[in-house]
Amino acid sequence: MHDEVNMPGLRGKDTTDNEVNDLKALFVNHRLLARRVEALPNGIRTITETDDESLRAALVKHVSMMVTRIEDGRNPHVMIQSPTLDRLFAVNDKISTEIEMTDRGIAVVQTSNDKAVVAALQTHAVEVSDMAARGMEAVHERMRQSGGHGHEQGPKQGH
Repeated sequence: MHDEVNMPGLRGKDTTDNEVNDLKALFVNHRLLARRVEALPNGIRTITETDDESLRAALVKHVSMMVTRIEDGRNPHVMIQSPTLDRLFAVNDKISTEIEMTDRGIAVVQTSNDKAVVAALQTHAVEVSDMAARGMEAVHERMRQSGGHGHEQGPKQGH
């Protein structure tokens, strides 16, 4: 049974209440988000926007926090996160990120000189777009396909 109100799957090993609340706001209001992704030869350019001011604040905080986490290699191991995101945290030193505010949201360019990292960036961008379009339905579908868990477990955590 999925708890669509409290969304416990948004908690990770060191997530803050603010991070979880921002993520929850994005999932609950995903229909208010507009997202475009451009695949670049060496990465991606994404633009995510909304006309809702409070959702825009949650969006900008979430994106900024995730960029900082990737730069610092601080994988939150949120239960619902995709294995692709785990891979990006593992190669964080091979990713260059630029953020630009738009009138209605945020644009992110992420690039790499490593073809495998570029492929992972592009895959993750598609995953995020799917979540923006379908919300938790997309997460639940991916988790069913991966055997019931979002992120890969390391050898110390096991199953």
